[in-house]
Amino acid sequence: MARRRRGLPVNGVLLLDKPKGASSNHALQRVRRLLQAQKAGHTGTLDPMATGLLPVCLGEATKFSAHLLEADKVYRTRVQLGAVTDTGDAEGEVIERCAVPPLTAADVERVLERFRGEIEQTPPMYSALKHQGRKLYELAREGKSVERAVRRVTVYDARLLAFDGDAFELEVRVSKGTYVRTLAEDIGRALGSGAHITALRRLATGPFDSEGMLPIEALEALSGQDEREAALLPVDVLVAHLPKLDVDESARQRLVHGQAASVDAGGEQAGKLTRLYCGETFIGLGVVTGPQEVAPKRLLNTAAD
Repeated sequence: MARRRRGLPVNGVLLLDKPKGASSNHALQRVRRLLQAQKAGHTGTLDPMATGLLPVCLGEATKFSAHLLEADKVYRTRVQLGAVTDTGDAEGEVIERCAVPPLTAADVERVLERFRGEIEQTPPMYSALKHQGRKLYELAREGKSVERAVRRVTVYDARLLAFDGDAFELEVRVSKGTYVRTLAEDIGRALGSGAHITALRRLATGPFDSEGMLPIEALEALSGQDEREAALLPVDVLVAHLPKLDVDESARQRLVHGQAASVDAGGEQAGKLTRLYCGETFIGLGVVTGPQEVAPKRLLNTAAD
């Protein structure tokens, strides 16, 4: 007999404003419990020190969360010059102190120009990347360091928001895989000093920005399950960047049973991933296999059909 999953079949996306001091997983579990959801996942970890946008995917939305992992992100950070820490942020131990040369905002602007565009980064030891099956931060806590491959990332924009001599605030828009802590360290080195970040806030990821964020306390304050579920965005917001195909009921039935279906692919090329709708209802993703055919790729649960 199949084990019954505990909780309610809650589906959707919550744009959580993650609080400082909580791990992404801890924040995720609080949301899952508040909504009594059977299943939950997030799209891109934020360090405990960091705050801001953490999209939490509930139920069927977890099937499509990977589409946000590739997304560009926007952060606001405060960079402190004069010290390097083992974690790259204020929660780590200071491992080097450096003199801060006389600097102006114009000096920082000139250095920032060198970090806009495609750059190379070495991922920090305090990261969730894995080496031989173990997360790097686990090795770092044991005092170990391993070689990390240099990766190419893109800094689309880096704006200086404030400068006060030995610290400054930046807003950056970066590609996936960019470590803001490492970016701050590299900028500090280019300015002739060490650096670490003392604050980090994510303002946007992919199509989502800070406007729709909800703190956990606000979710707790909502009265009852219906109000809390009303705060969720629909599942298909995660794949809104993909082209849309409409199918009729006959095609839907074939797709949900794992079979290709005849459709008007609207000129989309073979191999193209598309959103599938029957009427106004999102049914999942399909792959165009020809000008008049689509095959199922990842569909919503249709156990109730």
